[in-house]
Amino acid sequence: MTKADIVAKISEKLGMEKGDVQATVESFMAEVKTSLESGDNVYLRGFGSFIIKTRAEKTGRNISKNTTIKIPAHNIPAFKPAKVFVESVKENVAVK
Repeated sequence: MTKADIVAKISEKLGMEKGDVQATVESFMAEVKTSLESGDNVYLRGFGSFIIKTRAEKTGRNISKNTTIKIPAHNIPAFKPAKVFVESVKENVAVK
């Protein structure tokens, strides 16, 4: 499902114009991004959490030059689904 699909479904369900829904979805994503960039996690009860994970420093290899490189510690955004959400997916989605 793409962002356009999400906008179309919400627009259809709520009877709102797609432009208004598009602006709302874009604003939501911008706020989540801004919060994570400022170091704050975003918690959505019953859905999940957008969190910042710290990756430790590690040694990597450049196999084309046969050298080792240091990859510094860094932060990455991550999503952790709520238990209710995980259980719902387990119950409703068939294993492929």
